[in-house]
Amino acid sequence: MSDGSFFIVIEGVDGAGKTANAWQLFDILFQSHSGDVLLTSEPDEDCLLGGELRKVLARQISLSPVMLAQAFAINRMDHLETFIEPFLNCGRRIVICDRYLLSSLVYQATGVISMEDVLALNRWARPPDLTIFLRISPVEAATRLRRRLTEPDLFENNFSQRAAKYDAGVALLREKGERIVEVDANPPFPQVFDAVLSALKDNAPDWLRIQPPLLLY
Repeated sequence: MSDGSFFIVIEGVDGAGKTANAWQLFDILFQSHSGDVLLTSEPDEDCLLGGELRKVLARQISLSPVMLAQAFAINRMDHLETFIEPFLNCGRRIVICDRYLLSSLVYQATGVISMEDVLALNRWARPPDLTIFLRISPVEAATRLRRRLTEPDLFENNFSQRAAKYDAGVALLREKGERIVEVDANPPFPQVFDAVLSALKDNAPDWLRIQPPLLLY
């Protein structure tokens, strides 16, 4: 963990509430840190191959598993070098990222490319200071996604299989020394977000402030 910055990643299977929790966390941290907090997500459309990856997710084009894993790694490195690293390197700053390397381990590792292969492609990627993994049951995740009015993307399926791969990915990254805290994402959003805040409070540096009144969310 750097004394001068803090890199937070929100992870979980589709339907776990990653984006809602990331936005709410950004709103709360902005109250106390204003311009020193950045919210971003992956894949980043403004970085190399971002537009192509969005088309893959929307099923408009297809790539082989190896090409897809390489494209995500390239997009991630450009994202880091263009946005995340310059922001974090300017003092006590916070970045919240919706999805990161754990998602690549789950979604890009297939029969022809292993999680270790994906790690090798991303070996230059900056490790997060904290990953908050939103654990949700496959049934609840599928139920939530059915409520959405949008077409499912390429990976919004096989929830039980995805959950098992997340377990494997979490274990692998923990072996590599990454700090990953699991939060039960099955309850209603306010309860989940309270747990997200608690995870952050327990693992953040002393200088990272959370406005006390907002802890009563």
